[in-house]
Amino acid sequence: MSDSLTAQLEALATAPWTITIVAVVIAFLVGRLIVRLARPVLARVAGRTSSDWDDRLVELMASPLSLVLALQALRIASPWLPLDARGLATLSDVIAIVTTLSVLWTAFRGIDLVRSVLERRSWAIDRPSSRSLLSIGGRFAKVTVLVIAGIVALAQLGVSVASLVTGLGIGGLAVALGAQKTLENLFGTLSIGVDQPMREGDQVKLFDFIGTVEQIGLRSTRIRTLDRTIVTIPNGELANQRIESFSVRDQLRLAITIGLVYGTTSQQIRAILAELEAILHRQPKVVAESVTVRFKELAASSLDLEVSALFQTTEWAEFQLIRQELLLAFMAAIEQHGSSIAYPTRTIHLANPPATGPTPG
Repeated sequence: MSDSLTAQLEALATAPWTITIVAVVIAFLVGRLIVRLARPVLARVAGRTSSDWDDRLVELMASPLSLVLALQALRIASPWLPLDARGLATLSDVIAIVTTLSVLWTAFRGIDLVRSVLERRSWAIDRPSSRSLLSIGGRFAKVTVLVIAGIVALAQLGVSVASLVTGLGIGGLAVALGAQKTLENLFGTLSIGVDQPMREGDQVKLFDFIGTVEQIGLRSTRIRTLDRTIVTIPNGELANQRIESFSVRDQLRLAITIGLVYGTTSQQIRAILAELEAILHRQPKVVAESVTVRFKELAASSLDLEVSALFQTTEWAEFQLIRQELLLAFMAAIEQHGSSIAYPTRTIHLANPPATGPTPG
């Protein structure tokens, strides 16, 4: 008899939460049903416009909207659930927190949508720096929304927001001192976003290495080196460094010094200079007015010729092929005119010591 009574009491104790779980499931089904019925209508309305952002808005907001509707349906039905005051308060807190997370999810999707729409504008397509700034701005917007959502969630849980703000104000100095590097990196991110010394995808030279910018984050920048390793640099430190970007070059430059052996006559040097200049002018990619071929100096072990020119290409692989063919043509021209390329040499003259007489005894 006692076992039967215990089982009945346990069933009565678990029944309210069983009914509550069933109500939660029904609420979610109702939310999905409403969205499923409304989505085709909204899609037809959005399809009548020439832009596609509203079509994407309907697609992105379907899931968050169904969750919000389900939570509100559950909130409306909560007074009729067989829960005591403590259970209703717990359910209300859970609904409030999940609603805040749903709004946060919706805001994140909205920020991504706004950024993607702005990145497809003509002014953003023509200015890659604007797209990079939009990416950084989107990250800042998400952080701001996250902070606001945290404050709202704390307020819904009964935490005094006024006391929290007061406490933050009192501890602001300590936090600022403790987070000095973090704030420095955030301001560095803003500086990089505004000045645009580099963008994601650019090949840059920093410190003693060359690499490709993979991601400019809120705290640091990730760069993949030529050895395929990842170097992470804090943005506060990066904003104060000399950044050399190779991706913004409109032309590539050949600049070399060719050393001829001593013994090359002045007539040979004149002929070689003329031939090297002619070789450069025959290259279709060369910028004619940039060609410079000059006898530079009488060096320690060579007669140095200075050769430089600009080429109308930004592709490094293409420039390497052009440079290779030009260097081979230069070698052939030097050999054709009876000279050769010098290498570092040093001549040592040994002098016989002067003869000395016998030492007097």
